[in-house]
Amino acid sequence: MARYLKHIGDMEVTDTENPDLNYGLVIDCGSSGSRVFVYFWPPHNGNPHDLLDIKQMRDKNRKPVVMKIKPGISTMAQTPEKVSDYIRPLLKFAAHHVPVRKHKETPLYIFCTAGMRLLPESQQTAILEDLYTDIPLEFDFLFSDSHAEVISGKQEGVYAWISINFVLGRFDHIEDDEDALVAVTIASQDEHPVVRKRTIGIIDMGGASLQIAYEVPTSVTYSSPEQEEAAKNLMAEFNLGCDVQNMDHVYRVYVTTFLGFGGNFVRQSYEDGLYNLTWTKNRLLGQQTGLSVEAPYLDPCLPVGLTDSIQKNGSVFHIRGIGDWDSCRVSVKPFLSKSNETHTSLNQVYISPIDFSNSEFYGFSEFYYCTEDVLRIGGQYNSAEYAKAATDYCSTSWSALSQRFKNNLFSSHADEHRLKYQCFKSAWIYEVLHSGFGFPTDYSNLRTAQLVYDREVQWTLGAILYKTRFLPLRDIQQENFKTNHNSWLRISFVYNHYLFFACIFVVIVAIILYILRLRRIHHRALHTSTLDLLWVEEGDTHTTALP
Repeated sequence: MARYLKHIGDMEVTDTENPDLNYGLVIDCGSSGSRVFVYFWPPHNGNPHDLLDIKQMRDKNRKPVVMKIKPGISTMAQTPEKVSDYIRPLLKFAAHHVPVRKHKETPLYIFCTAGMRLLPESQQTAILEDLYTDIPLEFDFLFSDSHAEVISGKQEGVYAWISINFVLGRFDHIEDDEDALVAVTIASQDEHPVVRKRTIGIIDMGGASLQIAYEVPTSVTYSSPEQEEAAKNLMAEFNLGCDVQNMDHVYRVYVTTFLGFGGNFVRQSYEDGLYNLTWTKNRLLGQQTGLSVEAPYLDPCLPVGLTDSIQKNGSVFHIRGIGDWDSCRVSVKPFLSKSNETHTSLNQVYISPIDFSNSEFYGFSEFYYCTEDVLRIGGQYNSAEYAKAATDYCSTSWSALSQRFKNNLFSSHADEHRLKYQCFKSAWIYEVLHSGFGFPTDYSNLRTAQLVYDREVQWTLGAILYKTRFLPLRDIQQENFKTNHNSWLRISFVYNHYLFFACIFVVIVAIILYILRLRRIHHRALHTSTLDLLWVEEGDTHTTALP
């Protein structure tokens, strides 16, 4: 509860009148559009263990300051000279929200993702060059060539991992009794493990791809040089601390993206496979399966009684659901493309060992939709409960499900597409999790979620946290300088007082000595004059006595 209350302040209006606040901009240039996110943070607290307390800016209506434009930046490949015109609305929007006095010290980062990755390098370079050249001419943000780049799926995954763990407080070095700990060994100091908070692993499935990222706290032994090389390409080791010499903040994260393993893409592959296999059987055995409504293919992955069709090669392939979830799991399992080799997961890709006895994961996007939208069991994942709910859903008649939908008994996010393919996707999710990634069926530390502390967490937060990780060192050095300077002033003030009194004392002593010297000189002069007078008088006496 305390951690939840801590984040309520994140929903407040950002005080742009506060001169101590700093700002930062991140533009996410995706395949379908580009979005600008405005972030802010107060001065660093001085603790070298802590990152900057970066939050998303909120306007006077407490809405996140974010703007999106369409289409994606990759559509400018043929006209790179117009890229600055394309991105100008986002920059104007950001400039309006960031106080003008802060523009020159506000870093701007532009990260291009999926769409740009598909372009030839020459076109990527042309687009970036236009940004490098034109943005500084019109806007005063802190922007250089290193602030705009095309990032890999691996980088995007790392940034997402950083975002989630930052929001959940897993980088904090203040521990309480609720925190699970883990001993982390770094290659350079295997004999001295660092004990710190256990971080969160993330699994995210979209329509076309699947991504997993988690910390690997201990050194891994590889079975072959080839496996070691494969692992290196999927591992990211980075220091989130402001001091590169301090190894307490080094994280080793396994991250990989599986293209073609998203729910919608696999369903399409599944239907293509059904069509091709059935067509081959029909030709060999002289059957007519799927060629008419009266003789449909019986699909275990659709709810009972649901009729559907596949349009392919100018013909129609008819399907009718029979809602058998166990058979559906068997049908989708081959799409994992998993081998029997150790430490391999989907598509025979190397996967770093997971310590299931001391780990924790969050499942996002399809993992949440699949458990919550119609099954209504999102949150803490229980495989037995999930399997029963999925089995019951699949075996329910399509007419009954349609009626429930009309009666608003499902989530407001559920639509007819979700109802139709929930049975298939629930089986795919289960197989990915337990057969693909090897999660035990009794694993209790997986949570499906859409929001974290009632807010959507973007990978862009992790990106700016990583890019600004050295800024706390600057603040700490400035604070130390102020402290040392103030101490010097205090010492100087005291020292000057003593010096002042010493000088006064010396001057007084000098004056006294000078006066004493004058008196001695005057006394000698007086004494000499008296002797001279006596000598003169004696002389006069002798002179008078002469004949």
